[in-house]
Amino acid sequence: MAQIAPVWLNKEKTLSKIKHTIEQAALEQCELLVFGEALLPGYPFWVSLTNGAEFNSPVQKEIHAHYAKNAIQVEKGELDDICQLAKKHHMAIYLGIIERPTDRGGHSLYCSLVYIDMNGEIKSVHRKLQPTYEERLTWSPGDGNGLQVHPLKSFHVGGLNCWENWMPLPRTALYGLGENLHIAVWPGSDFNTRDITRFIARESRSFVVSVSSVMRVEDFPDDTPHLDAILKNAPPVLANGGSCIAGPDGEWVLQPVTDQEGLITTTIDFDRVLEERQNFDPVGHYSRPDVTKLSINRERQSVLGHRTDV
Repeated sequence: MAQIAPVWLNKEKTLSKIKHTIEQAALEQCELLVFGEALLPGYPFWVSLTNGAEFNSPVQKEIHAHYAKNAIQVEKGELDDICQLAKKHHMAIYLGIIERPTDRGGHSLYCSLVYIDMNGEIKSVHRKLQPTYEERLTWSPGDGNGLQVHPLKSFHVGGLNCWENWMPLPRTALYGLGENLHIAVWPGSDFNTRDITRFIARESRSFVVSVSSVMRVEDFPDDTPHLDAILKNAPPVLANGGSCIAGPDGEWVLQPVTDQEGLITTTIDFDRVLEERQNFDPVGHYSRPDVTKLSINRERQSVLGHRTDV
């Protein structure tokens, strides 16, 4: 678990910090490394601090434009270095990014969770289905294309962004695909992670890894647009971490770690999944698909019925 702060809204410097963290994780022989929600290049803290709902505000427009310029376009190879490091170290990676995808015109922003496998290949980009509250002022709603589960040694791993983890049907979609290692990424607060991590683990009889970032006043770069306006109402700590792991019985493997930046590692045992599935399996022997069944639309959404990229 990479509980780190971004170089806020600075794509290149945050990428450098991520690459350094991957190298550190390699020294710890990590096989799965997870970064928090929207880490690259950062969570939109300014919205709630600067009257983000003010319509046609020059301040909001200028900060948003700065955010967009520092967002990631996956299809242009901006994660290639991360992929190469994953392959070099035979390490799978979940990375929270702000995405500016060309298949939606290349201007709107999406909170996305990228999965890179041990061969350095991007296997899914999950765009957050429903941004929460003030996030809707800067992020667009995603689609079901990224509701995917991936093989990782004995496990099948899947992930959701922040309050998506409270949505029963997306969770069920991942369970139905065979998930037994659930990744929940957050902007950074034990308020979020301390309850739901154990709840999902007990509901699914899976391991749940919740990873958050940290963010303090000193983490805002001096060249941030309208920095004085942002800091005027900012508390000293905007995100205190809270990364943690629960086992398939819903008990802590690693309790929430707060107010600490760095790499947090542990080892998990796949057999614990099989042990807990003996008495409950939400999509297997303890399900009734003849009574209730879930439909999923996993098409990547676009305003164009047929795209021909040039």
